[in-house]
Parts: sequence; C-alpha cells; structure tokens
Amino acid sequence: MIDTLKEWATEFVADYGYIGIFLISFTESIIQPVPPDPFITGGTAFGLNPILAALIAGVGSVLGGIVGYFLGKFLGEPFVKKFIKEETYKKGEKLFEKYGVWAVLIGAITPVPFKVMCWLAGIFEMPLHKFVLAASLGRFPRFLAVAFLGQYLGNL
Repeated sequence: MIDTLKEWATEFVADYGYIGIFLISFTESIIQPVPPDPFITGGTAFGLNPILAALIAGVGSVLGGIVGYFLGKFLGEPFVKKFIKEETYKKGEKLFEKYGVWAVLIGAITPVPFKVMCWLAGIFEMPLHKFVLAASLGRFPRFLAVAFLGQYLGNL
C-alpha cells in the first residue's frame, strides 16, 4: 500500500507539480472535499521547493476562498439552506456573530473544512479585506509547515 501511494504521489508531482498543487488548493476552498495537504507534502517529499509549494498552495487557497466567499454572498442563505439543516445554519450564524474573523482564521489553520468558512463569511457579509487577511494568515503558515514536513519525510 505504501509503495502504491508513493508511486501515485511521485506520478502526481511529475505530471502536475506546482500547477496541481494550485488547482487542488483553489478548488478545495470552494467545493471539493480533498484537502491540499497530502499533495503539498508529497510534492515536497519528491523534490518540489517547500517555500514555493506553500506559497502557490496559499495563493490558490485564498483565491479559491474568495470565490467561495462571493458564492456565499450572492447565492446566500436560501441556496445554502437547501443543503444544510436550519439548526446547522443557525450554528454557523452564531459562530460568525461571536468569532467573526477568528472563525475564518481557525478554519484556515485547522482541519475544519475551510470552504465552509469561506461560504459563511460571504453569507454573513464579513468585510472582504478581513476575510482575505484571516485566510492568508491561516493558510500560508499551515501550508508552509506541511511543505517542510514533506521535505523532511523526503530526506528520510
């Protein structure tokens, strides 16, 4: 299994490299469920520059987050309520009322699905500049740590 995973990661990096990391990071911030972390780790384990990989992943993630923000802002409450329960929506609303920017920052750093924070930030009309700042402050350090972990693992 580990050999298969290593082979797949090697092929991914060889085929797509930084562009693949950008695309995965971008789309994960909007809708798709696969986080970019394993791709960043795999990429740097197999030779990609960790600082460049983290920077590209961070830019992709924040740009995708902005798309998610505007989807939330323009599609709004009626659209989201088609997919989630009223109770879940109310929890998100309370979270943003109480924590605002901190909710985005925590979502950007932790395994909490970042796309959810992006959409909620738009729905609850967080100022865009605050959203971008919180997203950037969370995503870049996270991806940098993951990238250096990959480089470390690649050197073992």
